Amino acid sequence: MQLQFEKSWDKALANIDRARIEQLFLHAKKSEHFTAIREAINHEKTLLITTLVHNREHEPLTFNDVSLSYVIDAQVIANATFTLPKLIIPPHTSMPWTFLFPLGSYVQREYYEGGTLTWTNATK
Repeated sequence: MQLQFEKSWDKALANIDRARIEQLFLHAKKSEHFTAIREAINHEKTLLITTLVHNREHEPLTFNDVSLSYVIDAQVIANATFTLPKLIIPPHTSMPWTFLFPLGSYVQREYYEGGTLTWTNATK
């Protein structure tokens, strides 16, 4: 596995954030598809789930009509379908990405830390 950054991430990422992502990559479990980096609500009340996406397959990983859920303590907190033409993860590569869950697609609560992003459909 190798770590790769999408071009805009590569240019804009602060050194401290890059170092944190590199450490998360080194300690990612082989069974994980996603490794959490950060969770936040922005000024538009969109839930931002930043994660390392791991493509452990032999084919590129694309996000075309892919449903994802964000789960905390076995409760689905957010669910949305993503079509992301810019997100193409080469085989055996991990890449950070922020998934945006608009208001109405997630349960409002006090905190969002400690969750897991999961596939909710078979086409990944």
